[in-house]
Amino acid sequence: MTAPARASLDSGTELDGHALVERWRSNPFAVLGPHPSVSGQWMVRVLAPHADAVSLIDTQSDATLVEMRRVHDIGLFSAVLAGAQRPAYRLRIESAGEVQVTHDPYAFGVLLDEDALRAVRGESTRESYEILGAHPLEHDGVTGVRFAVWAPNATRVSVVGPFNDWDGRRHVMRLRHEGGVWELFIPGLEPGALYKYELAGPDGGLLPLKADPYAFAAEQPPATASIIAPPRQPHARKQSSEESSPARDMRPARERPVSIYECHLGSWARVPEEGDRFLTYREMAERLLPYVQDMGFTHIELLPITEFPFDGSWGYQPICLFAPTSRFGSPEDFAYFVAEAHRRGLHVLLDWVPAHFPNDAHGLAQFDGTHLYEHADPRQGFHQDWGTYIFNYGRKEVEAFLVSNARFWLERYGLDGLRVDAVASMLYLDYSRKHGEWVPNRHGGNENLEAIAFLRRMNEVAYTAAPDTITVAEESTAWPGVSRPTWAGGLGFGFKWNMGWMHDTLRYMSRDSIYRRFHHEDLTFGLLYAFTENFVLPLSHDEVVHGKGSLLGKMKGDNWQRFANLRAYYGFMWGHPGKKLLFMGGEIAQEREWNHDLSLDWHLLADPMHKGVQDLVRDLNRAYSGVPALHELDCESDGFCWLVSDDRDNSVLAFARFNRDRDSIVIVVSNFTPLVRADFRIGAPRGGYWREIVNTDAACYGGSNVGNGGGLNAREEPSHGQSHSLCLTIPPLATIMFEWQR
Repeated sequence: MTAPARASLDSGTELDGHALVERWRSNPFAVLGPHPSVSGQWMVRVLAPHADAVSLIDTQSDATLVEMRRVHDIGLFSAVLAGAQRPAYRLRIESAGEVQVTHDPYAFGVLLDEDALRAVRGESTRESYEILGAHPLEHDGVTGVRFAVWAPNATRVSVVGPFNDWDGRRHVMRLRHEGGVWELFIPGLEPGALYKYELAGPDGGLLPLKADPYAFAAEQPPATASIIAPPRQPHARKQSSEESSPARDMRPARERPVSIYECHLGSWARVPEEGDRFLTYREMAERLLPYVQDMGFTHIELLPITEFPFDGSWGYQPICLFAPTSRFGSPEDFAYFVAEAHRRGLHVLLDWVPAHFPNDAHGLAQFDGTHLYEHADPRQGFHQDWGTYIFNYGRKEVEAFLVSNARFWLERYGLDGLRVDAVASMLYLDYSRKHGEWVPNRHGGNENLEAIAFLRRMNEVAYTAAPDTITVAEESTAWPGVSRPTWAGGLGFGFKWNMGWMHDTLRYMSRDSIYRRFHHEDLTFGLLYAFTENFVLPLSHDEVVHGKGSLLGKMKGDNWQRFANLRAYYGFMWGHPGKKLLFMGGEIAQEREWNHDLSLDWHLLADPMHKGVQDLVRDLNRAYSGVPALHELDCESDGFCWLVSDDRDNSVLAFARFNRDRDSIVIVVSNFTPLVRADFRIGAPRGGYWREIVNTDAACYGGSNVGNGGGLNAREEPSHGQSHSLCLTIPPLATIMFEWQR
């Protein structure tokens, strides 16, 4: 066998091609690209494993400067160029009769400055998503893509894709020793190209190919590659100037109506004539958003759309937190959806999942061959219930990854808020664990101090980046101050789901009306703590899956009573203090349990009973948004007064709602039995005429049309601690609302 040719290293010492290859494995920039030699010339080396011939050509004229010679059978080529100045050249690579002309990626210098490296640790004014990932840009006058990835324990990292035949030898990255960030500029690459990272772990063994943790686009599952996305400019957080666009309400969220339509984009509607395919983001912008607007909701909350591999997770096991799922289209399509929502005056919330991530081989799990994003100890880093990994919130780079991700959706897509999933699982080290299965904190307690610090930091950053945003915690325990500012010792969320109210009231509604008198406190108990947090009343997707049936299915009685119960319950909910959330399908009284693989049963609207529920929800939203008393003091006790709280024998409740100036007043009365309550006296805070603005028993909703003739005058007869009173006819299984008229 012929011995390989010899070549010079920068020092002038002679090593054979095998030594060069070994040095290339540990530090490619020390071998590849142009290097000055002691003789005043430039040594240029190129790795082109499948090339038959490689030559250096002039950048302007394409004239050949020198033919390179192969110095190792791995495909290492070498050539010498004369001149004191750093040579300007391109590569002409011939392989199997095809010719490729490209710039040499190893001819470019260091890409990331010290401030950029600090951003990876969250120690800069720049965001880590601006540094890591794949960024199309122009570098030294050449267009291409800058790649950067954090993998401190890897011994080698390469960018691979169709552009290099997925060959990890072709584009080995440079390690910046400060914190384990690897970087490489690949000239000529454009948005739309697929890529992954090939990593060798601490022992040198190759790991499964990894998707980019900071990828801004991804292939549609089951494919798993990342996609180079066009640069996304910061979103201008302004209301639309189009005359046809309703202005979004930009008052503080506590004071404005917040009625949320929770939506799973994959099952709101399908296209049956085309194989039951998903609607695209653009199709949903044209169909879903007008519907949500017409229904009177102020916000649409999307179940997680950050790219996820398994449809059955509903998005709650994400792989690429920076990429909107490609199931429904491109990032540009998703941006169009958000812009169209804003044009219609709607706010868009993202269901965001920083609590855990799946163990798919191409994801974050053991990313560089070690437990990098997750805790190594399974007592800290593994969710037993979900089979997923828990983020290591105490690691600066992980905290920066998550905080930067929250800011990314607010800044680059202009989303109006984040609903944070599974907060309780983050706060407690012993969450769903038995004795001996968890590790106490440094004080011996069960509080996850690192997660608490992360949540506070995330909320501070979110409200600084977008003061008009809202963050909402799904938190089911009595943890104090979830929706209180961090400066007051709270976690800093804007709102918290009121899981207690949801469980109590659904338990009450699932009982036969004859037994409700014995469980009256299920409806009243929530008012004992209703103003300790800024609450959202959630009737979410979790209540209509896993054998729980639909909301309508929870209601007791014959068919008429089931619908009447559901209408009365909705009326009680919309009159009750707290912001509102309803999962899709609830507004049409879906009969069956939600199935993520099927469209909602829109055909039910041919039935007047289902159509009546839909019309009621629309009217409840309009009353809630249009009457200040029903929303302005949702989170303050000054906006609420019990009128009848203890009439368990009749299963009747009544309360008053006020705005801050007390010039808007609403009385809400609910009757949870199928009996009409005639001549029922309740107190009224003011004299004058009280107009009936909601009656869930109205004939147009499918009710029996019992009511009070559209309103009545208050009598100057004190009752229930009020100066005046109303003598009502309360319909069966119904909620009625009266607005005071000046």
